[in-house]
Amino acid sequence: MFATIKSYLNDFSHLLYPHNCEGCGTDVLNDDGFLCAKCLHELPETGFINVADNPVEKSFYGRLKIEHAAAGYYFTKDGLLQHLISQLKYKRNKEMGIFLGKLLGYQLQASERFNNVEALLPLPLNERKEQKRGYNQAQLICDGIAEVWQKPVLSNAVVRTVFTQSQTNKNRVDRWQNMEGVFAVAHANQLANKHILLVDDITTTGATLEACGNEILQVPNTKLSILTVAFTI
Repeated sequence: MFATIKSYLNDFSHLLYPHNCEGCGTDVLNDDGFLCAKCLHELPETGFINVADNPVEKSFYGRLKIEHAAAGYYFTKDGLLQHLISQLKYKRNKEMGIFLGKLLGYQLQASERFNNVEALLPLPLNERKEQKRGYNQAQLICDGIAEVWQKPVLSNAVVRTVFTQSQTNKNRVDRWQNMEGVFAVAHANQLANKHILLVDDITTTGATLEACGNEILQVPNTKLSILTVAFTI
């Protein structure tokens, strides 16, 4: 009975506020309301969550002691995933972060490699940038993962103490130097003796994730894994 009423309400809401697929523009009637089934199927999934020694994992070898690392999807210039992430980061589309996080959550549910993770930690955003944007996109992604995967989210265990300029146009060395001393552990007791999954939207050189991960690993008996929505190719 309740499910039927909910279905009617969703249909009525769609009539009042029609929404279209972010990929192809066709009508979308599902609860998330971002992609049609065809475009969702065509998102370029990496499969890395199920694969040891995948390219994301290898990118951290010799730089950071990790248990596992992965990205859910390939990021290509002008591709659909770039559009979705742009909606999240620059168009104030907070629900997009939840949606992308839930997609990762479903992948994690279907995999055994990350089973030992005990908590999610969103990559901290500088306070100035977070105030301007209104939210931390990594936090929203974590919230979406947690909806599906039922893991606690440690939102304030690590903080970003230094404002840094955008990494977009920096080379690998400049990115690494730009991140020195940027993060600090605020609540070590939340991290101690836990396997932490550090989460962000996209990985390119991994310099920001590396800097944050190094701070996490200073806490006694922590283990670290890394997950992002996208991996640049």
